[in-house]
Amino acid sequence: MSIQTDIQSMLARSLQIGARADALNTESPLLGALPELDSMAVVNILTALEDHFGFTVDDDEISAETFATLGSLVAFVERKLES
Repeated sequence: MSIQTDIQSMLARSLQIGARADALNTESPLLGALPELDSMAVVNILTALEDHFGFTVDDDEISAETFATLGSLVAFVERKLES
């Protein structure tokens, strides 16, 4: 599985959006476009990412840009995995 596919699966589970997650691509807007993606969902997704990929996210690393699109979220995870 690719990082993007893993993240789409996490979004589907965390946001309970099912097959709608399959239609997402790197340009798909997330924050502000998915009503299910509220502040609590962001926390749940970050926790799922930490557990799945084995990294830790500090509070100062997160901004609205991280969750702007699926592509920006994938890029964030890729940067975390490289460090």
